[in-house]
Amino acid sequence: MTRGGKARHSKPRGTPNEDAAAGYNSGYRLDLDGLRGIAIFLVAIFHVWFGRVSGGVDVFLTLSGYFFVASLLKHVVRSQSADVSWSVTINPWPRLSRLLRRLIPALFLILAVIALLTWQLMPSTRWGPLGKELIASALYYQNYHLGFASQDYGAADSAVSPMQHLWSMAMQGQFFVITMLCALALGGLLKLAGRRWPAVSTPKVVTAIVGFSLLAIALASFAWANYRHGINQPFNYYDTVARLWEPLAGGLLAIWMPRVRLANWLRAALSAVAVALIATSGIWIAGVEQYPGLLALVPAGSTLLLIWVGSSVTAPRPVPGNDLSLVGRMLAHPWIVWLGSIAYALYLWHWPFLIFYMAWRSKNDVSFIEGTAILIISVIIAWAATKWFEAPLRAGRGEGFSARYRSIIAIVVVIVSAFALGSGGYWQYRADQQYVDTTNLDPREYPGARAFIDNAPAPAIPPVPNPEAAGEDWPLNHLPHFSNFGDPSIKVGVYGDASATRTIAVVGGSHSEHWMTAMDVLGKKRGFRVTTYMKAGCALSTEAFVKFQGKTLTECEDWSERVVDQLAQDKPDYVFTTATRPDSAGPGDVTPQGYIDYFEMFRDRGQKVLAVRDTPWTWNAEAPRDCLARGKSPGVCGVPMNRSLDPVNPADAVAGDFPNITFLDYTKGFCRDGYCPAVVGNILVWHDSHHVTTAFMRSLVPYLDADIGRATQWWQP
Repeated sequence: MTRGGKARHSKPRGTPNEDAAAGYNSGYRLDLDGLRGIAIFLVAIFHVWFGRVSGGVDVFLTLSGYFFVASLLKHVVRSQSADVSWSVTINPWPRLSRLLRRLIPALFLILAVIALLTWQLMPSTRWGPLGKELIASALYYQNYHLGFASQDYGAADSAVSPMQHLWSMAMQGQFFVITMLCALALGGLLKLAGRRWPAVSTPKVVTAIVGFSLLAIALASFAWANYRHGINQPFNYYDTVARLWEPLAGGLLAIWMPRVRLANWLRAALSAVAVALIATSGIWIAGVEQYPGLLALVPAGSTLLLIWVGSSVTAPRPVPGNDLSLVGRMLAHPWIVWLGSIAYALYLWHWPFLIFYMAWRSKNDVSFIEGTAILIISVIIAWAATKWFEAPLRAGRGEGFSARYRSIIAIVVVIVSAFALGSGGYWQYRADQQYVDTTNLDPREYPGARAFIDNAPAPAIPPVPNPEAAGEDWPLNHLPHFSNFGDPSIKVGVYGDASATRTIAVVGGSHSEHWMTAMDVLGKKRGFRVTTYMKAGCALSTEAFVKFQGKTLTECEDWSERVVDQLAQDKPDYVFTTATRPDSAGPGDVTPQGYIDYFEMFRDRGQKVLAVRDTPWTWNAEAPRDCLARGKSPGVCGVPMNRSLDPVNPADAVAGDFPNITFLDYTKGFCRDGYCPAVVGNILVWHDSHHVTTAFMRSLVPYLDADIGRATQWWQP
């Protein structure tokens, strides 16, 4: 193998694998294609069989940065002779064109398939949210779409998306564009500077400028990732700024490849350690909780190590056939290399198949046999898509595909792109048209809870809100005065009669929040002020209960403590909060010790409390609105009462210890004859799997009015 030449073996068509450092090219690296194969194998099996991330994406990001920066550097700094006369060129289009042909057609093909399967398999209630994700994926901002959704408690509660995996494609696309623009700008500056100071355009100076620039950005990104890890990890996971250090680390290795000759046994040992760390990191690292912070160095650093020890600069004798270590030759095995050659397509296809299969079977996971079948089908389709769809568009003229065939594929790309984008746009438009104002429903047509509590008749008319619009049916204070995940602040909202002197403070998480609709109505009607102290997932408790993205929200303990301290200063006349929650040990509900701790604190300080039993949680594989959208009966889209609630309110057991607390229970408005249906009195009860719609809450106002009047003696019920 000659310097700057190619290896004696042939290069798989269309795979960008340029092992380049500044002034160095060791030829094509089959072992890195094999590393791609290992990475996609880990990604797929951990997704399908274990329901977690593996670190494989971090391998891809590091490899992408290595190849991309090396390729760009060749376009920005190009030697025009073997020794001297370097000039700066500004022509990134060849690389951009190649990237577009490689990435865009395959992406839009899978988006079109996702759109088609969504039409066929998903309830219409999912079309609007998935339409937003189709557009976000097509325009390469899916990572930020998911990142901001992770801050929205309502969005976080929704079902898993068949496009969730495309966040990494969006992040890489942003990295490519940002890096290319920076290269273009840097090339222009160096060209201008080189006219006045020729030494600036020498290869060593240009390499140093590029290298130190990337190093500074990579260090800043790594610092940002670790800083944000402790502040807002759900968003941090998707943030391009926090992820940039991974591809930039690969880019730095492309620029500064250390030239150290190592014994083959040491190269093999280092390679084995690196492969072992990559293969096992998904087991002992909780990726969603930890990446892209410090522990992401394990897969990313192992990838850098494999690139380095497998290069000819570490070989004892830099001659053909002696470049790869033993482990490198194992990675270069034809079957592993073949898997690496379809890695991009396999990444695109395996996840949607998994999600649509679970949606079709109404399941939250798959068995080993089902997972194996999904993986096999995904591999076959990924191979076919790579060979017959991607390769023709990446290939040049005369590379095995006729011009006619390539034209047909190009037309197909246009058609599937239009279908995907058109579906996404239509679904969003359709979702916007489904909204119906439920503020002033006729109680004779929509009795809601009255149908169960008072046996009010309910005529045979379609329920409201429409299942397709129910997902957006959140209480009025959900956005302005609600602290979301990662937000430790206490946001106090004022509702009801804001000028009144008497105050009820509604405190806790979203299950306190969904009573706000009724409390606001009562406050305006009865002349009292309603203040809110709310945070996502944070019931008023000394214990942490809720897990989000695999992480227990311990932030709630500190938030609850500070809220209770503030209530001591604000001195509302009553505190309104929840008295129970689902029992983590089994079916039914419980009043946890963490709740009782604060009940005792309120009692000891003389604080009066209204504590309401939590509303039923459905615990179903799909939300009631999705079930209804499939055409099923409300009687099967709810939940058996004994699965969600105990026969007797658990708060009754402790009520005698708290004379300062009035315990409220409206279970009779939700459940009858042992079942809690999805629709009661022509009103859809839940807008997701466990949050109550504002329309149904308004139907509870008369009963809340009577109970609070008796408890406070502010009015006669």
